[in-house]
Amino acid sequence: MLVKVLILLVYFAIMIGIGLYCRKHATDVRGFVLGGRSVGPWLSAFAYGTSYFSAVVFVGYAGQFGWKYGIAATWIGLGNAIIGSLLAWAVLGRRTRIMTQHLDSSTMPEFFGKRFDSKSLKVGASAVIFIFMIPYTASLYNGLSRLFAMGFHIDFTVCIVVMAILTGIYVIAGGYMATAINDFIQGIIMIFGIVVVIAAILNTHGGFTEAVRSMALVEDPAASDVPGIFASFFGPDFVNLVGVIILTSLGTWGLPQMVQKFYAIKSESDIHKGTVISTLFALIVAGGCYFLGGFGRLFSGEVDVVANGYDSVIPAMLSGLPDILIGLVILLVLSASMSTLSSLVIASSSTLTLDFLKDNFIKNMDEKKQVLCIRALIVVFITISAVIATIQYKSTVTFIAQLMGISWGAMAGSFLAPLLYGLYWKRTTKAGCWACMIFATVFMIVDILAPQVLPVLLQSPINAGAFTMLAGLVIVPVVSLITPKPQETLISDCFGCYDENITIPRKYALSDEEQ
Repeated sequence: MLVKVLILLVYFAIMIGIGLYCRKHATDVRGFVLGGRSVGPWLSAFAYGTSYFSAVVFVGYAGQFGWKYGIAATWIGLGNAIIGSLLAWAVLGRRTRIMTQHLDSSTMPEFFGKRFDSKSLKVGASAVIFIFMIPYTASLYNGLSRLFAMGFHIDFTVCIVVMAILTGIYVIAGGYMATAINDFIQGIIMIFGIVVVIAAILNTHGGFTEAVRSMALVEDPAASDVPGIFASFFGPDFVNLVGVIILTSLGTWGLPQMVQKFYAIKSESDIHKGTVISTLFALIVAGGCYFLGGFGRLFSGEVDVVANGYDSVIPAMLSGLPDILIGLVILLVLSASMSTLSSLVIASSSTLTLDFLKDNFIKNMDEKKQVLCIRALIVVFITISAVIATIQYKSTVTFIAQLMGISWGAMAGSFLAPLLYGLYWKRTTKAGCWACMIFATVFMIVDILAPQVLPVLLQSPINAGAFTMLAGLVIVPVVSLITPKPQETLISDCFGCYDENITIPRKYALSDEEQ
């Protein structure tokens, strides 16, 4: 116990120290929200990865989908690496960085407002983020409850309060730069932790080959009658597995806290490096989490999924490890949760300040007041999410958990297509964006309140979220083509930034004569 407590105390001291050190970068809005748009590839890539993967993935998703699909759940991690990281950086990275700087936008709603010359679209996008970000933020605490109870035998409320206070201190003090540096440290902990835990778990079952052989012997008639299905390539339910892959991989293309990482990156070469680093990070962390969860059924004698839910799978797998490894796992999950929490509260508070309150409700808001308001709202968001998590933990409230599950689908379904087409297609209209946002939010709300009216396949929040993302890719161009074209002056101004001539060092490109 002493070793575990010391590990946490050292970790907390480092996080707070970095926050205080980075105060000099957080004196204005651009510095506080985007780190001055001067963040390097390693910090950007790790900030992207640690915002991507939290305790929800390690404890919740890995346990649930590993139990349902067996070793085939590893495909989710591979999808996260290829679609959610590699393609996201390759398709969105450069164009997002260029156009957002050109339009001087610090948030996703502000980008929509300036790209489509629509104040109402900016306010609408900020409302979607405000509604669906808080329950998503609250969900980050849930994955810690069982692990802290197992490792420290303390009430989960203590964990919520400590995590909220520490995250608030370093984010409020140092802004985005403190978050990025802490994300880098937290990312290293996550990589090291997942590798060690996988090795330890497989070793308890005779190594990789023996563990796979044991998985091939697992039978569950309720899931499938095919022998060895949980050790197979595609698992017992490949259709729903694809839905999970789409939601968790393509979803990053439309989440404000993920896309914002591209706003802050420093240079062209940093985007190339960041793409590689981010992809490898996702391959190790996400691939490792789902691969680990795929062996959950080997511990079926130690876990009662019906009584305790899927969140009990991963803690049951870890309960037999030595204390030092349990301490490492708790640090791993705490790092994953705090990094994602810090990213979410910055995105939420900056959006609410810059896109909703500024000019609409508070006039003449100078830089100092904006930063002060963002800091105050960080406290509000963290407090509200901590209260929601505590209420859910101490009561039988279930709708909050459902809302958490669909928040990703609602936000990504609303923003993915408008962002993608807005960066690449000049014909995109604000009407197309509005249609996409309204469809995604209404569809996901219906999925919460009356799922029985939807087709059976779409009654699952996972499949419903994946559907809204794919539907948006059709809705935006169709509505844009049947509505009036945007003004030529607006299009020329927005897309002119891509055609500007720049001079770069020869190490990045040969001259025309040499070519």
